[in-house]
Amino acid sequence: MDVKLDPSRDDLPLLANTGHILVKHYVLDLDVDFKSQIIEGSIVLFFEPGNRFKKQSSSIEETCQSESNEACKFRMPEPCHNPVTHTSTFSSKMGYDGFSVCGKGVKDTSGKDGNHDNWEQASGISSSKYCCDTGNHGSEDFLLVLDCCDLSVLKVEEVDVAAVPGIEKFARSPTLTVVSEELRNQIIRELVTLPADRWREQLDYYARCSQAPGCGELLFDTDTWSLQIRKTGTQAATDFPHAIRIRYRTKPQGRSVTWTSDQSGRPCVYTMGSPINNRALFPCQEPPVAMSTWQATVRAAASFVVLMSGENSAKPTQLHEGCSSWHYYVTMPMPASTFTIAVGSWAEMKPETCLSNDLATERSLSSSEADFRYVGVCGHMEYPCRFQNASATTQEIIPHRVFAPVCLKGACQETLLRLIPPCLSAAHSVLGTHPFSRLDVLIVPANFPSLGMASPHIIFLSQSTLTGMSHLCGTRLCHEIAHAWFGLAIGARDWTEEWLSEGFATHLEDVFWARAQQLAPREAQEQQELRACLRWRRLQDEVRNSPEEMQVLRPNKEETGCVSDSGSSVIKHGLNPEKAFMQVHYLKGYFLLRFLAKRLGDDTYFSFLRKFVHTFHGQLILSQDFLQMLLENIPEEKRLELSVENIFRDWLESSGIPQPLQRERGAAAACGLARRVSAEVAKWIRVNRRPRKRKRRETEEVFEKLLPDQLVWLLECLLEQKTLKPRTLQSLERTYHLPEQDAEVRHRWCELVVKHRYTKAYKDVERFLQEDQGLFPAELRRKAPPLVHGLRPRDAECGLWLFCGLEAALSHGRLGTWAH
Repeated sequence: MDVKLDPSRDDLPLLANTGHILVKHYVLDLDVDFKSQIIEGSIVLFFEPGNRFKKQSSSIEETCQSESNEACKFRMPEPCHNPVTHTSTFSSKMGYDGFSVCGKGVKDTSGKDGNHDNWEQASGISSSKYCCDTGNHGSEDFLLVLDCCDLSVLKVEEVDVAAVPGIEKFARSPTLTVVSEELRNQIIRELVTLPADRWREQLDYYARCSQAPGCGELLFDTDTWSLQIRKTGTQAATDFPHAIRIRYRTKPQGRSVTWTSDQSGRPCVYTMGSPINNRALFPCQEPPVAMSTWQATVRAAASFVVLMSGENSAKPTQLHEGCSSWHYYVTMPMPASTFTIAVGSWAEMKPETCLSNDLATERSLSSSEADFRYVGVCGHMEYPCRFQNASATTQEIIPHRVFAPVCLKGACQETLLRLIPPCLSAAHSVLGTHPFSRLDVLIVPANFPSLGMASPHIIFLSQSTLTGMSHLCGTRLCHEIAHAWFGLAIGARDWTEEWLSEGFATHLEDVFWARAQQLAPREAQEQQELRACLRWRRLQDEVRNSPEEMQVLRPNKEETGCVSDSGSSVIKHGLNPEKAFMQVHYLKGYFLLRFLAKRLGDDTYFSFLRKFVHTFHGQLILSQDFLQMLLENIPEEKRLELSVENIFRDWLESSGIPQPLQRERGAAAACGLARRVSAEVAKWIRVNRRPRKRKRRETEEVFEKLLPDQLVWLLECLLEQKTLKPRTLQSLERTYHLPEQDAEVRHRWCELVVKHRYTKAYKDVERFLQEDQGLFPAELRRKAPPLVHGLRPRDAECGLWLFCGLEAALSHGRLGTWAH
């Protein structure tokens, strides 16, 4: 498959040649400087040649056609002066932190952008260049391609791993007595294939090797999306150095991390789930097939806390006055895109007392544990797997910590801390073994662009989840916990199939949350039906207001999962700014899984899901992997014309509302909770129609207490009313205490306020704009398209556009002038 990019399109390139060579492990050694807003240091990559490589091949399926001879020039290395490194002084007890001190590394003398003889400037992309197969070019050198952008690469060198004391035990061949490229590569081949039970020794030697001296600089160059590295005279991936060190620095404007201030006004930096993933944080192989482990040492001023995707609960090591070092590691191979870091003045929140709350924090939920204990070998590549650990399989609540700015300590104590144990226990009762051994939860700064994000061993939550009752916090926490299984332990082989992550998490959040609340089956079903009704409304809005081509869950169809010979590919619409604001993959994926669960029955479906998790954890999947296994486990009488092909056609490869879903929703009767909302809406419409002076005989309306999801629906229904009088809005606010509700409810309340110019509540809008930025993207995108495309918007959509105008006015301090 040729990978050709048009700079006018919105596809994201994945250029790393993973078909020829794979990164097996990263060792990062970084300094965080808040004054310059730069992260600087080195990364050592340990490689294993890919199985697609052919050492001698005269045929080239993909040809690199340079625009000019100048395009193929690389930076020539300067004379190599290897530092003297006393690796013999290494001690594993040091946590690998003792080798570096706070401060800057190599000075960048290459110019402002750090690039050397770039093939192209960042303003353009050559489509001919990206169709290059970099495995073997006849007499040309092998070219290593890494995904990289917004980085200043300072130096690339081969690492002399043979200089590490004790490493000779990995040199299996007695004939290799002279230090050579072949010896160094053999050592790395042995190191990366050590069995899982030697993982501590493996990490130890990775750290030792990362500190070994260099043994020669390598040619390198950068362009818009990649870093290309070669060694003169090396024509095959098998002969390319298996361990290289890249010294680099990030740029303040780099798109993988956000430099900002937390809610207490203190500086912080964190990875915020950028569309370009981590390639502006470190050079890496982005394609999901490049499953790797990593370890990282990060230094920062002693007042900062470093959190990261890591199996260990790291503690700081003081290097010298005012500087601390943190070390994390991961032994489960995962895509580099899942790496996460957050550095800030976070405070760890601990319960002041042992809480005896109504969600039974320490009580284990009853579960049919025997259902998800399977005998057999895991299907993934070898690593220390919790699914093969007897004690891990029964651990319902994994160790966890909560971090937040100091000013949010009270909110965390009141809401978040007591929710984590029952939510973790509920997840275990549904899916079984937790894939990860521990969990950190961080309340991120107010500018975080969503309500939550899950990464290995760490969850980011928006501060918006802390307001109101526990409902929003609990459901969002359950959603992110579900990603430990679907999205992380089981990943999509093709990133366009986002529904395999988001659809599952959306479906499971309701199930987890019902169990965490210990709801009776009937009550749980009622709440889940109500949430299905809300999501049905949102899906209809989404389909009406988004481009058809972006409503398809499997846009590549039969080419899903296909890559070029080199392993490069493009992610369709990966850079489209609208994509980040869409919920189609969440909603259509959710309704598909709900449809299948109803067809099988919950007991059968979730029993299957536990079996699926056990079979595919630690692996990448496509839609057909899940659907084929599901259909094989459905009794013949329940299939009723279900097939992989039919599901592809009706649910995954078509835009709009799937026909089976339309039929189901058309025939579905409103649940009891929804009917009560309809009755309350009718009451408010009657109240709004009454004249100011009422007749004495008229009775007062009595309003029922509503759940948060019911309130959301009530307000959405009232948004469809053309006019609501100020006294109606005032009564609405007082009846439900709307300013004290969760962010989802307050969002709808703010829309009503702005639509009807209810100036008495503009303070609520101002607060929402300042504190609840995590809700902006999806909602603004959902409402905005009618104006963009020249269609007539609903009144509610007009309200949100006024809302946007209000935001602009607030930012300029002109609320009073604008409002009147």
